[in-house]
Amino acid sequence: MWQSLWKHGGRIGVATAIAVAMIGPLTMVAPSVSANTLAEQLGLPEAMIPVDFGQTSIRVFVPETGHTVTGTILDYWRANGASSVYGNPISEAYAAPNGRYSQAFERGILQYDPDWTQTDNPTVRLMPTGQQQIADRSETTRSDGRRTTGDRRLSAWQPGVNQDTRSAEVYNSGGRFSESTGFSISDEFGAWYDSHEGWFYLGEPLSEPLRERGITVQYFENTLLMATDDGVRPAPLPLENPERYGIDLTPVDQGDLPIFSEALFLNAANPYGVDATVIDGRKYIVVNLTEQTLTAYQGNQIVLETPVSTGVDPNSTEVGAFHVRIKFELKDMTGVTDGSGEVTAVGATSEGQDGEQYLVHDVPHVMFINYQAEALHGAYWHNNFGQRMSHGCINLPLDVAAYLYYWAPLGTAVTVVD
Repeated sequence: MWQSLWKHGGRIGVATAIAVAMIGPLTMVAPSVSANTLAEQLGLPEAMIPVDFGQTSIRVFVPETGHTVTGTILDYWRANGASSVYGNPISEAYAAPNGRYSQAFERGILQYDPDWTQTDNPTVRLMPTGQQQIADRSETTRSDGRRTTGDRRLSAWQPGVNQDTRSAEVYNSGGRFSESTGFSISDEFGAWYDSHEGWFYLGEPLSEPLRERGITVQYFENTLLMATDDGVRPAPLPLENPERYGIDLTPVDQGDLPIFSEALFLNAANPYGVDATVIDGRKYIVVNLTEQTLTAYQGNQIVLETPVSTGVDPNSTEVGAFHVRIKFELKDMTGVTDGSGEVTAVGATSEGQDGEQYLVHDVPHVMFINYQAEALHGAYWHNNFGQRMSHGCINLPLDVAAYLYYWAPLGTAVTVVD
């Protein structure tokens, strides 16, 4: 079965508490169901239920597998390529054996981890199915007495960094080795790893590439990547062994739920003219401070390009890798600047602070990307895009902001480069 399946914003460098005060009180929700009720239904502590960071309230039905998806898990599934990357849902939301709020998909189990809610990193990751696959297979022997993972003395199970031949191959191909495990991240598997934020979602490599069941694979902590005629993709470990991961495959009725389509979420037209509903792949945004531009991608295709206005010194927009993490359709933005013009306080924390107060009412389509209180948002107070204008946020033309707000769910990667 395994083989047949395989072929188919303002800126502030202060404590987290200030950023939390800026965005307002955080509440625990699941669309149409209270956090307390959901926790009781799943047998989880309420603290394990996703925080309301502005995730979608829509629940959708996926007829291919007969399951629904909603809330934070739906957002992260969309952000990471939906069915084109991790497959369709094969369960409803459930409490996984490791105690996480989870939902199983054909090629991965997405899990909410509350430990990441107060950071710039994704709050949803993959269950470590690759790690468990190695453990399970290591405990199984064939009729000839050998373990099904093969002889662990073979080169594929030895860190490549310690093998002269493999080390030369990796470095000559522009690859690298994991600092923690010594196994390689290179070639086609490395390219997939790097283009899908493997450091968050796949975890560390646990083997070198090897041949299994007629194809080339590589084990990572959270999945098993396989190279097929259609390219690299995660193996369908959850679908192959649902009992191992506590998955109930029983389909549910559609009722009056809408069938999943990206068109359900795009409540504004794309001013760039590209129809993203027919494009597969992970979503990500690149902001270039030198050029004062933003480019949105889905897979390898450009969905939108636009001039923007980022932060003016001393409130330059921070360079780095971030994610859409908190969303507001409309929000007042307030803060205080000191004599040098640097923002020293924002939101509720700015009241009573010394310095010059600023207040902008009804800022539209706000998407905070980091705990420096920087956000993508519409700007109705100027039309000077392409020039630095802000306190650190990334100002967008109004039509661009509206489109991106609906196109980019929670978890969408945002990289700021200079």
